[in-house]
Amino acid sequence: MSKPSIIPVNPAAPLEDWPPFTAAEIASGARAQKGLMLFEDKARGLSVGVWEMEANESHWMDYPVNEFMTVLDGEVVIEEEGRKVSVKAGESFILPKGLRCRWTQPGRVRKIFVIFDDPSGLRNAGPLQTLKIDPNAKLAPSTPPSADMLLSPVPVQHTKDYFGDATGQLSIGVWDTTGYRRKLIDFPRHELMHLLEGSVTFTDDAGRSQTFEAGDTFFVPLGTPNAWTSEVYLRKIFVIFQPKA
Repeated sequence: MSKPSIIPVNPAAPLEDWPPFTAAEIASGARAQKGLMLFEDKARGLSVGVWEMEANESHWMDYPVNEFMTVLDGEVVIEEEGRKVSVKAGESFILPKGLRCRWTQPGRVRKIFVIFDDPSGLRNAGPLQTLKIDPNAKLAPSTPPSADMLLSPVPVQHTKDYFGDATGQLSIGVWDTTGYRRKLIDFPRHELMHLLEGSVTFTDDAGRSQTFEAGDTFFVPLGTPNAWTSEVYLRKIFVIFQPKA
């Protein structure tokens, strides 16, 4: 069985017709949706893809999944009990499972999504709210890779965690590092990365390389063989799913 490989996310990828939303889900506006599924771990409830839909407004709901999104085009307004949060093109946000809210988009919206459809029945710790990610947020020192994994001096790294789900498997935030080189490993988690600054080159077990630069988004599945090389400062948004089993 072949090992997985890194999946670049093309924001302009052609999309397919997906089953439309129902009247029980959409209060007014479009119900037709389009999407492209880039990755699914069905056993764990994790999916990654690109989605698009025209103007609409949902009914009030308890949001059914944990979802990270980056808006590529358009604007989304999340109405909560007591406030509204606007998210525009270029911004990223998180809707935690169980959040009481209503989704409104005044026009066409295209987004990148990572969904964790948590089957555990556990509830996220409150108070629940829409979480917008500040790419320039102040970060706190974090633990770098162990020296035995490195082919360079130990880097200096920082992070800010925005969200951790009830199961302890999903974590979302911003991270940075000075340049470093890491040995070839089979990647120990699923991770979506969106580079804010810098660049990184991954090399697989056959010697093939992929380089990503600021503005790029890509997904590294669990078990993907790769070595990491970043020569300069790097900053990214991360969406990590670390399976417990």
